[in-house]
Amino acid sequence: MSPEVALRPRLELLGPGDVDRVVGEALQLLVEPGATVASREAADLLAGVGAQVAGTTVRIPEQVVRDGLATVPRAFDLHDRDGRPAVRYGSGTVHFDPGSCGVKVLDPETLDRRASRADDLVRIVKVAEMLPAYAAQSTAVICSDVPAEIGDLYRLFLVLLHSSKPIVTGSFQAAGTNRMIELLAIDAGGPAALASRPRAVFDVCPSPPLTWSEFGARNLIDLARARVPAEIVSMPLAGAAAPVTLVGSIVQHAAECLSGIAIHQLAGPGAPIVWGGAPAILDMRTGSTPMGAIETAMLNAGCAQVGRSLGLPTHGYLAASDAKIVDAQAGLETGIGAVVGILAGIDLISGAGLLDFLLCQSAEKLVIDADAIGMAQRLGRGLDLSTGTLAVETFAQLANGDFLGLPETRNLFRREQFLPSPVIDRLSDEAWRQAGSTDTFARARQRAAQLVSDYQPPAINPDVRSELLDRVRGLAEEAGLAVLPGT
Repeated sequence: MSPEVALRPRLELLGPGDVDRVVGEALQLLVEPGATVASREAADLLAGVGAQVAGTTVRIPEQVVRDGLATVPRAFDLHDRDGRPAVRYGSGTVHFDPGSCGVKVLDPETLDRRASRADDLVRIVKVAEMLPAYAAQSTAVICSDVPAEIGDLYRLFLVLLHSSKPIVTGSFQAAGTNRMIELLAIDAGGPAALASRPRAVFDVCPSPPLTWSEFGARNLIDLARARVPAEIVSMPLAGAAAPVTLVGSIVQHAAECLSGIAIHQLAGPGAPIVWGGAPAILDMRTGSTPMGAIETAMLNAGCAQVGRSLGLPTHGYLAASDAKIVDAQAGLETGIGAVVGILAGIDLISGAGLLDFLLCQSAEKLVIDADAIGMAQRLGRGLDLSTGTLAVETFAQLANGDFLGLPETRNLFRREQFLPSPVIDRLSDEAWRQAGSTDTFARARQRAAQLVSDYQPPAINPDVRSELLDRVRGLAEEAGLAVLPGT
């Protein structure tokens, strides 16, 4: 190995022959039994290139899938408000964003989990905006004080108002996707600017097993034609809605992603799309779907490995916990998930901040998770081998055994060490007591409050802000919402 190359650890659960078997069996499943495609337009697109359609069952030939794979961009960027690339899919760099679509927040004072509101989303966005660990924002929670018919649009609207980072979002309503694309186009300066410098990626979910609903397929088609990135979030549930074996669920995940790519690329060849997912296992004792389970992390790593083997951008759902409060279990599950995701080389990892099977978001957990992510990223960078010798030159400069006094130590320690925030306690016992004997959550609560206090709103062109407000205000009034919460 040349001295300029870092020794970086990597996790691969499948050998090269195993990956080929996974892809081969996934392609077989798309022929027999085939995929269920409820969208007539999507089925017609597939039929037009040789798929066999019988009712909602579509048998997709391998060549159709291969043709779709051939036109998928191998890399693309999400941009910040100023149009600068901020998240690079397909580069080998792992990025993180807060987990999304929670319906509750953890109240930092009472530790109660209550329905999330618009002000809670704004607070989460402000915290994530201030933490470099998060390369992107997400539409993190459902706003219970906003009518459901405009809920998806409104969450995106609040993130656009309060953040300059790229955004991971999605729609639960077919009619909502195009309205959200219109909102992004206003923010970007028009549809062409949005297509050339996309700021958001939309999660699009097939239904396990092997089903594309009218809603899911519609999203794929609309996003492809708008040239707005789509992220397939396949969710095989091992043992319930997917084979109980992890590798069997990975095969199902591959089949769902491959069928989605075929539909997407037929609608818009060359449009950006991500091999993503939120796979999980079914806990046979409780009937729950643990997102913090080691098997869930393994599924994410295996699924991403298959996507990478095809040269595709990847996404996974890790760094979440099933704990109900921010406790030792939350730290254990989050840390393991972040490390697995880093070692697996997944381009974008969603899930930070989430508790209770993805139902509850916590700004304080986001703060703690940022340090877990920093540690995992340090592991992912591996060992720096760029020095002339590994240690001989250092010893040649040494006097009196004092490494601390060497210029090399002063110059390199910030590169060699991850320096966590004050949320991580590394004080002596005496110093810790003098600082108030606080636990991790208390320190995270203090830091979250300080981040919100230090937050500065983004500089938005006044005309753009006015147009965003006018567009959302009109839709809100139609839905019966007179005042725009969170603005």
